[in-house]
Amino acid sequence: MYASRFDGSEDRKDLKILDYIRKVGEDYDDEKVFKSLYGDGDKNSFYRLKNRLTHELGKSLLLQHFDGDEFNNTLFWVALSKFFFHKNIFKVALFYLKKAEKQAAKAEYFELLEIIYSDYIRLSYEVLSIDPEEYIRLRKENSMNLARLRQIDDVLSVLSYRLKITQNFSPKENPVAEMLEKTIENFAQDAELKMSPALRFRVYQAVSRILLQRHDYVNLEGYLLKIYGEFTAENLFSRNNHETKLQVLTYIVNTLFKNDKMEESLEYAEKLQTAMEEFNRLHYDKYLFFYYNSLVINYSKLNLDKAVDLLEQMMQNEQLKSPFYEQFIYLNLAIFQYEKTNFKQSARYFAKLYLLPDFANADINLRFRVSIAELIVRFELQDFQYLEHRIEQVKKEFKALLAETSFESEQKMVELLKQMSKPGPDKKNKKLMAIVDWFRANKSEKANEEQLINFNEWIGGKF
Repeated sequence: MYASRFDGSEDRKDLKILDYIRKVGEDYDDEKVFKSLYGDGDKNSFYRLKNRLTHELGKSLLLQHFDGDEFNNTLFWVALSKFFFHKNIFKVALFYLKKAEKQAAKAEYFELLEIIYSDYIRLSYEVLSIDPEEYIRLRKENSMNLARLRQIDDVLSVLSYRLKITQNFSPKENPVAEMLEKTIENFAQDAELKMSPALRFRVYQAVSRILLQRHDYVNLEGYLLKIYGEFTAENLFSRNNHETKLQVLTYIVNTLFKNDKMEESLEYAEKLQTAMEEFNRLHYDKYLFFYYNSLVINYSKLNLDKAVDLLEQMMQNEQLKSPFYEQFIYLNLAIFQYEKTNFKQSARYFAKLYLLPDFANADINLRFRVSIAELIVRFELQDFQYLEHRIEQVKKEFKALLAETSFESEQKMVELLKQMSKPGPDKKNKKLMAIVDWFRANKSEKANEEQLINFNEWIGGKF
């Protein structure tokens, strides 16, 4: 509709390209489209057409979504103000600038306020009703707020990135946590923190990430319950920061679970579901997985059959069709079936997990732990021929990890399974019994947390 506003002719090459891209998706081929439209013609014309299409798509999206949220709407008012300023229509420029300022101040868009106050100062040359000293003062105050946000955002972004790429499976300590803690200490005495919701939300993000990184779930639970109560009592949660509310509730659910408070965790899972319905289901799709995850982890301890039922419901839910969710479902089904001693079913789910197209690109630490869990299941099935072959594959694929001291438990477990698969009484195998003794002497809570199947518990059941 946007592209045809001036030219409604049927022979629109740019729209033919668009239709082709939409039809074939990832299989798009420049050469095919070029030959179809231009034959043996000039490729430069084709590339100019593609650039024009990209440009028009951008303008179309901007027109469609400029009022989709308050941030985009504020940008729209700022853009209109600048347009009229350059046309020397200063009263209209001021009209739109005031609208932008009101919205940006309400939502604490400090980056946009920096632009808006600068535009007020420039506009004061032309409009006598504008007192530049007032906006110079406001710009200085805003710059202080912006500096605070930028300092803590810089550190948060680095910590967040490192946490994401390791998926919390990295055994190495994160040095950014100490740096972040010092930053927060600098802010703790700042009176502005008590006044600005935006700053308080960012401090919440920082503190919770530090405690999460340290696996300090006891202190994290207390902190999260405290700030959730404060933010709720002071009506700080709104449509603009609704995702933060959903995130806090998700953290509380997971933290209570970590602290073995399953019933309380389920209570907050229901609060999460209620919050997901707010503001016409804003962010509902994004948090649907987290809600299901809340139920699955708790029922995995309280009622394993119900946890399996929930995972099977997730498999049927079209909103949860994505590579990440499928990995989560198959992995947990494999582990739960192992815990129910349904070893054949567990092995089937491990096989399905391996066949997922994106599993090969998953975090290497996760793939390593999955492989060892599958080896244990294969041992339970007494599938020694497959086990011997698979152990060699694992040793080859994860050679680098097996050489690291931080993966000593995994290295010992692989060797233990290899020795246990040999014929003859275990107690006469000195190498095997030495590994058993090593595990008895080296129990680690952190290692157990990272193991999909608890090595010490499994070994204890065999010896």
